[in-house]
Amino acid sequence: MSSPGFSSDSGQYDDTEIVTIFDDEGRSLDCYIENEIEYDGKIYVLLMPIDLAIVILTEEIDSEDNEYSETVMVEEKEELDGIFDDAKAVLGELNLYLKRTGFILTASGELPPLEENNIISLEIEEHTSEIEPEELQFLASFYSEEQKYNICTPLSPILFIGEKDGFGKINIIQSQEEEVSWILEELLFEDYEDN
Repeated sequence: MSSPGFSSDSGQYDDTEIVTIFDDEGRSLDCYIENEIEYDGKIYVLLMPIDLAIVILTEEIDSEDNEYSETVMVEEKEELDGIFDDAKAVLGELNLYLKRTGFILTASGELPPLEENNIISLEIEEHTSEIEPEELQFLASFYSEEQKYNICTPLSPILFIGEKDGFGKINIIQSQEEEVSWILEELLFEDYEDN
């Protein structure tokens, strides 16, 4: 399996460089380079997708207790394949165009105004012991085969860390190692200082 890479089709938009990264399945994702640092002889970049990140949620019923359900993100490829066209049609009614991009689902278009009653708080397990609340803006819901799905976008931007090699190729770092956390902090801190 080849590692995610970088397309040399980069340009300038609002003085921010745009790059295209690829996941293991060859799907592309256009991102802004938000920041770049050099650490231990390597160049790391902080990337933010150009389009809106999209998350699809559903309720998972506990097989032992039919009353209890848990909200989960739809991540299985087969399930996403089965509901993608429905989700795309529902977002189309909001003038948002759903895309099957690399790493995450995205949508282009303008978000509807954020209203307090459209904010969903979801607890996401970051590491084995940490649970981080994630706030999402609810966009729409739909049913597929009697299962309800909610389409949302995170209120906080989705960020990727990439390592740039000597040829300008960017490989996305997907591990949760301590060094990666430190690099992310440095990239975010430098970006904050610049603004």
